[in-house]
Amino acid sequence: MNLTWLSVIVAAVFEVVLVIGLKHADSLLEWTITAVAIVISFSVMIRTGRKLPVGTVYAVFVGLGSAGTVLSEIILFNEPFSIEKILLVGVLLAGVMGLKLVTKETPAEGGEV
Repeated sequence: MNLTWLSVIVAAVFEVVLVIGLKHADSLLEWTITAVAIVISFSVMIRTGRKLPVGTVYAVFVGLGSAGTVLSEIILFNEPFSIEKILLVGVLLAGVMGLKLVTKETPAEGGEV
């Protein structure tokens, strides 16, 4: 895995932080962390979109963010666990990995010059 794809994972982690913050933030510190997560997540995604195909990057980003959010809610916030949720997250992650495997790592059109 190269650093560009690692950047997508980092952006997805910050996406999970921002989604959790949007739902659970109560204090100024928590809202500040949420705002910082938004800036980092989107900044990293914009830079990554200049190096890889935007559609694939976005799909991987959203897939990882969605899976991370579901798992975080179950682990951190006592969201009801169900085998169906875990299986569907697994299917989602399999699709994300498949997209990554079939994507050529050439610069996206209109990317860095």
